[in-house]
This record gives sequence, C-alpha cells and structure tokens, in this order.
Amino acid sequence: MSAQRYKWVGTRQNRPDGADKVTGRARFAADFNLPGELVGKVLRSPHAHANIRSIDTTAAARLPGVKAIVTGADFPEQPDQLLPAGEMQVNLRDVTRNIMAKEKALYEGHAVAAVAATTAAVAAEALSLIKVDYEILPHVIDVREAMKDNAPVLHAHMRTEGVKPAPDKPSNIAKRLEFAKGDADAGFAQAEVVIEREFTTEPVHQGYIEPHAALASASEDGQVQLWTTTQGHFQVRGFCCRLLDLETAQLRVTPSEIGGGFGGKTVVYLEPLAIRLSQRAGRPVKMVMSREEVMRASGPTSGGHVKVKLGARKDGSIVAADVTVALQAGAFAGSPVGPSCMCSLACYDIDNIRVVGFDVVSNRPKVAAYRAPGAPISAWAVESVVDMLAQELGIDPIDLRLKNAAKQGTKTHYGASFGVIGLVETLEAAKNSPHYRAPVKPGHARGVAAGFWFNVGADSSAAAQVGEDGTVTIISGNPDIGGSRASLALMAAEELGIDYNKVRPIVADTASIGFNFVTGGSRVTFATGLAVINATRDAISQLKARAAKIWEVDVEGVVWEEGEARPSSTNVGKFEPLSLAKLAASASRTGGPINGHAQLNAQGAGPGFGVHIVDLKVDMDTGIVTIDRYTAVQDVGTAIHPSYVEGQLQGGAVQGIGWALNEEYIYDKQGRLQNPGFLDYRMPVASDLPMIETVLVEVPNPTHPYGVRGVGEVPIIPPMAAIGSAIARATGVRMLDLPMSPPRLSAAIDAATPAMAAE
Repeated sequence: MSAQRYKWVGTRQNRPDGADKVTGRARFAADFNLPGELVGKVLRSPHAHANIRSIDTTAAARLPGVKAIVTGADFPEQPDQLLPAGEMQVNLRDVTRNIMAKEKALYEGHAVAAVAATTAAVAAEALSLIKVDYEILPHVIDVREAMKDNAPVLHAHMRTEGVKPAPDKPSNIAKRLEFAKGDADAGFAQAEVVIEREFTTEPVHQGYIEPHAALASASEDGQVQLWTTTQGHFQVRGFCCRLLDLETAQLRVTPSEIGGGFGGKTVVYLEPLAIRLSQRAGRPVKMVMSREEVMRASGPTSGGHVKVKLGARKDGSIVAADVTVALQAGAFAGSPVGPSCMCSLACYDIDNIRVVGFDVVSNRPKVAAYRAPGAPISAWAVESVVDMLAQELGIDPIDLRLKNAAKQGTKTHYGASFGVIGLVETLEAAKNSPHYRAPVKPGHARGVAAGFWFNVGADSSAAAQVGEDGTVTIISGNPDIGGSRASLALMAAEELGIDYNKVRPIVADTASIGFNFVTGGSRVTFATGLAVINATRDAISQLKARAAKIWEVDVEGVVWEEGEARPSSTNVGKFEPLSLAKLAASASRTGGPINGHAQLNAQGAGPGFGVHIVDLKVDMDTGIVTIDRYTAVQDVGTAIHPSYVEGQLQGGAVQGIGWALNEEYIYDKQGRLQNPGFLDYRMPVASDLPMIETVLVEVPNPTHPYGVRGVGEVPIIPPMAAIGSAIARATGVRMLDLPMSPPRLSAAIDAATPAMAAE
C-alpha cells in the first residue's frame, strides 16, 4: 500500500490554518482578552530548597488595585493518586504542590503566591510586598548526588517503590523498575567482545516559542471559562477540576493556536491559579509567563546517567545487553524512566537483556514530557556503544544494525512482540541513500544511529457535520501542533470522495466535542484520524440512507463512490446519482441534519523506527562542530501529508542537534539557574544547520485504514549518538557526556592529545 493509491492522502495540500498563521491573524493564548480583565502574576521562590514558615500578604492586599491573592492554602489537599499526563504520569498530590508550594519550596522558581491586580505594575508591586519567611535547606541538583544515602531528602514521606524489602526510611529514589529477557549473565559468558561505558545528559528545555499563558473567567453561578495554550484542553479541564473541586461541566476550556509544545504543554501551571484568582476577584484574570519564568518554572526534560554494557560475538551478533538508567524527575516523582528503559534496546533482537531504571527527585523544576520522553537519553548511550562495537569489530555501523535488527515477531525486553515494523527497510534505505553512498569529504567524519518510539493510541472523539451546501466540517478535540488538521481533512476527503477544499477541520472546546486525549505520543493522526474516518463513515451511512429514502429502495441498493450516492449493481440505470451537495440540500425533507459521530479508544498504534546519518567536521583547536550534511530516514507508515511528515523529521533532528552540541541547564552552587533565556540557553538557529534531508520509508501500519504510524517522536532520538559517533571518528575522542559543546570537546581533545601522540 502506498500513498499513490489515493486521490488525496499522500498529497501536499495547503494547511487550513496556513493563511491565518502567515498573516498574523491566528490567535495564540496571549492574544485573548476580556472586558475588565485583571493581570495575574506569580511570586516565585529564590531558593532551591526551603521550608516555608509563613507567608504574609497583608501589605500586598492593602495596595490599591490588588483584587485577589492566593497561596498554597487556597488549593485543597489532593490524594496520593497517579493520573496520565501525555506520555507520562503525575501524582495529584504533587501537582497541587507544583502549581503552588505548600510546606516547602523545592526549586528556584517554585510558585509560592499569586496576585491579580488592575495593571501589571500594581501586580508587580504587590508581589514585592508579600513577605515569605524561608528556612533555607541543603539542596541537591545532580541525579547521582541525589541518589546517595547522605543526600538532602526532598520528601520525608517518599519511600522507594519496586524494592524488596520495602525501605523504612525516606529517599530521593522514587522508584526502581526492571525489565528482563533471557539471562544477561549467561549471555555475556558467550560474548567474545564486551564494551561497557557510562554516559550523562543534562536537562534541556522543549524550547517552544510561545510561553505559557491563560485567561480565566469565573461567573457568579460557578461556571468557568478558560482560554489557554495547551496540547490537551481536556486534560487541563481534568486537572483544574480536580485541583479546584469543580465539576467537569462547570469548566469549559478553549485551546488557542499553539506556538510549540513538544510535550511541555501537557501539564498545568498557570491555569489553576488564573481560575482561583478569577473566582476570588469576580473578574477575568489573564496570566502570561515571561521567558525567564518558562525556563525556571516549567518542565524541561530529565538529565540522566546511563550505564551500558553490550556483548557480541566476532561475527557481530549481539548476545547480551545490560543497561541502567537513572533519570531526574525534578522536584516531584515522575521522570520518563519507564519509556527510556523500554526504548533503550528495542531496535535490536537480543536474546539476553537486563534493563534497570531509577526515578530520582532533585531540586529542579518538575520535568515534563519532551518528544519521545526518555528515549533520546538511553539511545544516546546505547547507540554510542553499538557504534563502538562496530569499530571494534570492523563492521559497517549500518550492517551491524541490520544483523541485529528487530523484525516482525521479535519479542522485546519489555514484553511486547512486534507486528509489522519497518526497521530493516529503514536501515536498507539509509544504506542506499545518496548521503550514505557519497564519499566522506576530507577532514570530515560520518556517524549513524537508530531510534525507536512505540507510539500510542488512546481516547479520541470526532464529528463530521454535513453543511446544507455539501461542505463538511470535521470537528476534533486535539490542538494542532504539526499540521494534524490538514491530515484529518485529507483522510475525510478521501473517505467522502469530495474535494479537500470542501472539508473544513476545526479544533473544538471541551463543551463542543467528546473527550480527546492529549496531542502527544504521536497519536493524533493515528487515533483521532481513526475517529474522523469512523465519523465520516457514519455520515456516509446516513447519506446512503437518505438516497435510499428518495429512491424508495433498501439501503443495500445504494453505494457511495466518488462523493455521490449511486445505485448498486441491481439498480443501475434506474436512478441518477445523488451528489453529497444534493443530499445535503434535501436533508430537511429526508430526516433532518446529517451529522456523523465517532468515539473510540484506539489500539494498534504502529511502532516507529528511524536511522540518522550525519557528516561533520571538528575544529581541533576550538572544539566547534560544523554539521555539513544530515539525513533522517524513517518508516512513516503512510505519509498522509508528506510535507508535514518531512517537517516533523527535520524539526526533531534539529532539536536533537541542539541537545547534542549546546543545550543544557546550568546551575550555580546555590541551585539557581544561570541561563534562563534564549541568549544564554543556546538553541540552534538556521545558520547553524544544513538543509535536513529526509527519506520517507512507507511500511503501512495494518491496524489503520491508511497505514498511519506516528512520526513526531522518533526523529529526536538518534541525533545525539549519530553526532557523538561522528565526532569520535573525526577526533579519536569518544564523548560520554552531553552536551558536546565547544569548551567540553576542546578540553577532551586537549586531554587526549598527549595519549594519542604517544600512540
């Protein structure tokens, strides 16, 4: 199956929101305003770890123009209960303490109070008048330091889960988990070559351009409306209702256009504060984070420490693997250590595997999902060691991966067995790509790495409303980050057999469509796409029934083809076809409006695999790395809209390049973030990059009518290891710590130079 089979699926149409985006007409969260709105601002802790003895808001409350003040005491206690948050899980008890500190401030930037005032200046002055009595406590930033027995303990109630016997004293290790397949120790006894290394990564931010923003309006009858930038407005509704003791029907959440999220907007920060302030003030409250607040107080991804041990025979067969992953969760438990462990070795069919993971709290902002959360960290380590094996054995790095590649039927170490997957096809496409076949330029080096993400389905609802003129409105409930409205419209047009431009997809608020899980995990085109397909098929069934009524035949005597009802073979010649527009125009005479609906919990999300190739050169004096050529190869199932699929691959690769070479959170000895802005937090820009080439491999997912596989997560996974391997081949120095920034790389080259010279 390929996109060429279809009229619309696989074509490159203009996106429905394109004109509004390029003209500036699109409304993002900070663009929403209401009459009489107040300005909300947050007071944040200057300390990394401190008991809060008291908060005195008396002077601030007396300031003219201040209409409401809230602290942690204004948010009810929540149960110790886990809930899904995008690809991750969060604890309600922790969520209420993350949005507003209660007993302790647990990181610099932790919210301790919020005010609503008539102007921004008054709000800022009010914050300066709030007196907080802190008892400063020792803090811990590094994940390995946090795991030590003598580390400052963040939570006195926390005991390590997954350990027997159950610990009787508190620890910063929230959880230990383990996956196993075969017998790792026996596997290593068979190995002829064993390589073992330890790797680290630093926390990096998702880097979305639009900061968090929310506008809340609470009315006297208890109803609340909220406009916010989010990847999941149903999840925002769920969290806010829980945290504020609201009934679901009381809160209507409208998502704005979203200026980037990448997983970082699957949680709540300002939304509960804005609602509570609006309830207290009796007026709308608007809150917008500054860039500094985004960096200090919203979730980056984890930093991590990963140990990898691989054993192989001399023919390249990998016979054993042992991986230990420790990830920072930030101030509250819930790092993506589970997905990190699951993805670590999923590219390979290895008989003997042991993977252990640790979820570790430290005095940093609570982490949030970031594009394939956890997977890039373990892949950085595992794929680097795979490359080291290739060098040790003298085998081409793609050939080594092909020899050990997971295939249909491969049982993973986390329990699942793969169905139809395209890793082998992707590796072969990479090997045969123009990039890999081209010779490496003098002074340059080439690196390769693979990546895996399992993808998810989950709950989706959709509607297909047929207008009286024959146009169709497709209603879904997932904010559009990467062009999903266009993909949904293409599938609807294909099903209906009408022109793509006759389909208008919209993202509805929480009161206008059934529940939808978040835009995350690369689920929307797959899962919400299934809901749209089913909704359009429901509408088609109704259209056929209307035609049958007009022709006075059984519905089995009607078929739907190319946008019209046609008589079946038994009735050919008896009736003229009825177009969708004709049926819509007569709808009131044949039974009323025609609206298709669907709701489902989507199963069978097809796993995704990618292989990246990078050519680069290293300035041996300065450590500056220049990316000369970059290609991302990926099994995309079926590319519903190839341009946006290519954009996903390119965007993920660019973020991975930044993670590899420059991006990191830098803290001082007091636990204060030193680079809370884009001037000092170095993200790649266009001048840092070549054109990212893409190769789309299409191995359709058999559980989806159009073969869809999620594509957004995989491309951020391989870049770090691909770049690290190229640097190792260029310099003879294998970097084990991210980022491989010029100062770090230069120092490593200098340290290795005497040894290399001696050789």
